Amino acid sequence: MRVGAVDCGTNSIRLLVADIDPETRVLTDVLRRMEIVRLGYGVDRTGVIDPEAMERTLRVTREYAAQCRELGAERVRFVATSASRDARNAADFIDGVRAAFLEHWGAEVTPEVVTGSEEAALSFSGATGGLAAQGVPGPYLVVDLGGGSTEFVRGTDAVEAARSVDVGCVRMTERHLVSDPPTAAEIAGATRDIDAAIDEAAAVVPFEGVRALVGLAGSVTTITAHQLRLPAYDPKAIHLSHASTAEALAASADLLAMTKADRAALPYLHPGRVDVIGAGALVWSRIIERVAAVAGITEVITSEHDILDGIALSQVP
Repeated sequence: MRVGAVDCGTNSIRLLVADIDPETRVLTDVLRRMEIVRLGYGVDRTGVIDPEAMERTLRVTREYAAQCRELGAERVRFVATSASRDARNAADFIDGVRAAFLEHWGAEVTPEVVTGSEEAALSFSGATGGLAAQGVPGPYLVVDLGGGSTEFVRGTDAVEAARSVDVGCVRMTERHLVSDPPTAAEIAGATRDIDAAIDEAAAVVPFEGVRALVGLAGSVTTITAHQLRLPAYDPKAIHLSHASTAEALAASADLLAMTKADRAALPYLHPGRVDVIGAGALVWSRIIERVAAVAGITEVITSEHDILDGIALSQVP
């Protein structure tokens, strides 16, 4: 079965067209694509999606719909996350997506503005498929660090507990880290928000007994690319790579302290992440430190498979 999956977040919109074996549920990529559109630009401050950001996102959506048609996707599921939950004009965006697929794919696709708990379950499904095959024991704590929100999901064979909290690389950048590089006072303010959000997550999702911390999404994969000092962004080198907590924390601290010009010179850093990766690194470092203190983990794992894979797999009966 060939399916299309779209994950529209605060910072990026991504497309996966994949073949899935209905019996084994093995997923084979046909196409993966990601564009930075910053749909959530200013939503934390204004409560609405910026018109230019909406048009950027709908333009890419039309391209994705056409690619789904060209590649023969039988089904398409479009999931929208934090920005589309928070914005008062989310209905306009939903109407635009529906029209884009009707025109360019040949049938309507209504974007699903999923709850935080649904987002967490999809992320867990996509992220954990390769862990058991690699011999990584559970329970896992899967952390999907997005632009506007971060999902914490615990489980082994299935989700045991999940919580979505409103911290992410775009939200923390807009709210706190406005200098270049961020000042100590800005970092302290962001840290207070991040630590409070981790407290909120930990009240629902126990960190005790976690045997593997698994990080997902663009901030974490970029931090991993920096830690590995890759000559270019390489998903195969990043996927299911292991790093000591010390290595991950050092890479995060380095990115947070850099100027935007220094970040822009890194060969593996997408231009759309230059201004927000410092906040992403700060969020990830605070999570690593907390989980290490509670669970005693000494390494972190990065997965390139995440909610996008979960969205694709969810379409197989």
